[in-house]
Amino acid sequence: MDLVIRDVRVIDGTGGASYRADVGVTGGRIAAIRRKGEPSLRGARVLDAHGLALCPGFIDMHAHSDLALLRDPDHSAKAAQGVTLEVLGQDGLSYAPADDRTLDEVRTAIAGWNGDGSDVHADWRTVGGYLDRLDRQGIAVNAAYLIPQGTVRAYAMGWDDRPPTGAELTRMTQLVADGLEQGAVGMSSGLTYTPGRYAGDAELTELCRVVAAYGGYYCPHHRSYGAGALRAYEEMVALTRRAGCALHLAHATMNFGVNRGRAPELLALLDTALDAGADITLDTYPYTPGCTTLLALLPSWASEGGPDAVLARLGDDATAERIRHHLEVIGSDGCHGVPVAWDTIEISGVRDPRLAGCVGRTVRQSADARGEAPWVTARRLLIDDRLGTTILQHVGHEENVRATMRHRVHTGGSDGILQGAKPHPRAYGTFPHYLGRYARELGVLSLEEMVAHLTSRPAARLRLPDRGLVREGYRADLVLFDPDTVAAGATFDAPRTLPAGIPYVLIDGRFVIEDGRRTDVLAGRAIRRTAL
Repeated sequence: MDLVIRDVRVIDGTGGASYRADVGVTGGRIAAIRRKGEPSLRGARVLDAHGLALCPGFIDMHAHSDLALLRDPDHSAKAAQGVTLEVLGQDGLSYAPADDRTLDEVRTAIAGWNGDGSDVHADWRTVGGYLDRLDRQGIAVNAAYLIPQGTVRAYAMGWDDRPPTGAELTRMTQLVADGLEQGAVGMSSGLTYTPGRYAGDAELTELCRVVAAYGGYYCPHHRSYGAGALRAYEEMVALTRRAGCALHLAHATMNFGVNRGRAPELLALLDTALDAGADITLDTYPYTPGCTTLLALLPSWASEGGPDAVLARLGDDATAERIRHHLEVIGSDGCHGVPVAWDTIEISGVRDPRLAGCVGRTVRQSADARGEAPWVTARRLLIDDRLGTTILQHVGHEENVRATMRHRVHTGGSDGILQGAKPHPRAYGTFPHYLGRYARELGVLSLEEMVAHLTSRPAARLRLPDRGLVREGYRADLVLFDPDTVAAGATFDAPRTLPAGIPYVLIDGRFVIEDGRRTDVLAGRAIRRTAL
């Protein structure tokens, strides 16, 4: 064997009982497993793993590392957590497929997620070109890609709030088909983000039929996580059933005061659909606050036409007052139909360093410090930061987080935004937080069950034939961790702190984390649908 991991507690990803064994790795794959009492394995290198657990690498079903993987080869934010595969292209907005115009517009629209992208040379315009770039450059962890429906819509018909013409819909279906042919695993939507939010059910159904034809899945950030949350979930279930398409619900939660304690209603809805034959999975992160951009809170009509049109509306006093009324009185659709509470909106990152003094404060705190109304502060931030401001939104409920985490189709996704001086700690802590806080300390799930949620379940959704389990013949994407000490180091006060208790991470049998430190190995590659 190239490597023998000696006397390790194997948590194999099935959810079944763990066992002690030697695990041998050769040529990037698990070559042999010898349980305690069977003849020992011999290898060129032997790692004594007594006291450690071995499990499959974690799959982050909702990642925003689309540019981070290219600008930061180290990528310890994810590698140190034991993440060996990320799913990119989330929430309907990413960087392929695109022409020059669309690429520039998307860069501005999601600067709060990924930076403005000026430091990454975008030498691609297609999904295949983007995946080729990942392979050519070399990346820290594996990456799969979802076709972003909002970007496709912007490419085919701009940022207008209207139904597509027949030719435009044909163009969109062709772009989705092309992306799937080139290796995407499915399609995402951001139905509270512009321009994806302007798509009606008929349009989305046609696109989902294309996804289904290629064996992909649809991953929507649906139309509301607040006042209309249950209706929004029902819409996605019904839509994908009509299209015959698998459904994976992004960061599936129930937020804001109107949804306190209502996760069981969501789970009952999903159970009914599953029992009737629907193909549904979901992901969550193990925290209560959310994270998005300040721009995302605006009503949909204010975002029509793209980033430049938004800035023009914000610059007009009368229009800005209409926006304020929708946000504070009516309940903007961008804020999920709930009037905004400015004391729950914390600034976590800014594009313009001159605005750094706002980071770590709520909008209300910043406004109070300046002696002005919160909307005045928010409007100024949006304009001065050219829509690049990132926020934490403190609107979640712990009982909903735990209930959803227990569900039979649950998987883990960080939704990790790596931008900003004070990012959400989920970007650096999601997976060890699941293991340490929710499995070991709270017992929400057993350690074996939790590992299954983070490994084999997402691998099954992605239709990966040789990942997600510790099994002979499978790829050696593996994590060794200490069950007694594994924990997220990241906190809201120190969000970029790396986790504890994860000394070794392997991708294709190569150490990307060794003795708790990041190596210089770039073992990741693009995982393409056509290769599944």
